[in-house]
Amino acid sequence: MAILSEINLYPIKSCAGMPLRSATLTSAGLMKEQIYDREWMVVDQSGLALTQREHPRMALIVPRLKADTLELRAPGMLRLEIALGLPDPELAPKLTVQVWDDQVLAYDCDATTAAWFSSFLGLPCRLVRFHAHATRAVSQKWTNGVAATTMFSDGYPILVAGSASLADLNEKLLKAGREALPMNRFRPNLVIDGIGAFEEDYAEDFRAGSAVLKPVKPCPRCPMPSIDQATGQFGPDPLDIMAGYRAKPEVEGALCFGMNSILLEGDGQQLHVGQEIDVNLAF
Repeated sequence: MAILSEINLYPIKSCAGMPLRSATLTSAGLMKEQIYDREWMVVDQSGLALTQREHPRMALIVPRLKADTLELRAPGMLRLEIALGLPDPELAPKLTVQVWDDQVLAYDCDATTAAWFSSFLGLPCRLVRFHAHATRAVSQKWTNGVAATTMFSDGYPILVAGSASLADLNEKLLKAGREALPMNRFRPNLVIDGIGAFEEDYAEDFRAGSAVLKPVKPCPRCPMPSIDQATGQFGPDPLDIMAGYRAKPEVEGALCFGMNSILLEGDGQQLHVGQEIDVNLAF
């Protein structure tokens, strides 16, 4: 029997995640207390997204939901609290930002917030929030024409991984004299126990109550899995081990871990750790 063992929400793209006991599934990704996955993003002076790929210290920016604020903590910094209430979409400062090939309308957070992020990351930058009037469509090349949206994720609203897949990789790392890695190196939204290693690659869908999640694209891996999420420093890179068996020809030989997924049914469905997941294979 497959069980949902982890739920992770990442309020700010490339910053630390928040492990949750429950969350709401939406077409734009996971949501908790009206806060969406990757609803915020850090950008440089030109509006280009910053990520851990170039700025691994972003892993040390830790969010926490409070009553009406998102509290941020980072080493050596006073805590920062960001109001959760949405700004007036007509009056609030806004700018167009870029995440990969997409240009997206965003709220521009205040100068105090910009100064906090700039000080910690050591370069001029700003925090932006996905605008209420913005829509960012996913590539239908991978969804077979099914329309879907996301916020500031790399490309798809929900990333699903199996715990047995990590166990399989860790077994190979240990045999090579390397340390095992925690799942947070791969930053999934949902982790499923009780399925075989990399069985998520071959799923037709994942069903949780009335919700139907469709895996659409293997998740290609950049150097981010080599970043220790507890220290914000580059550590041993698992990609050399993954190169032996995780290259996917359908994504031009990229090394993959986890499946990017979209929601087909069940917008508003509640998920909770420990619930049963039906995994229907595509063969």
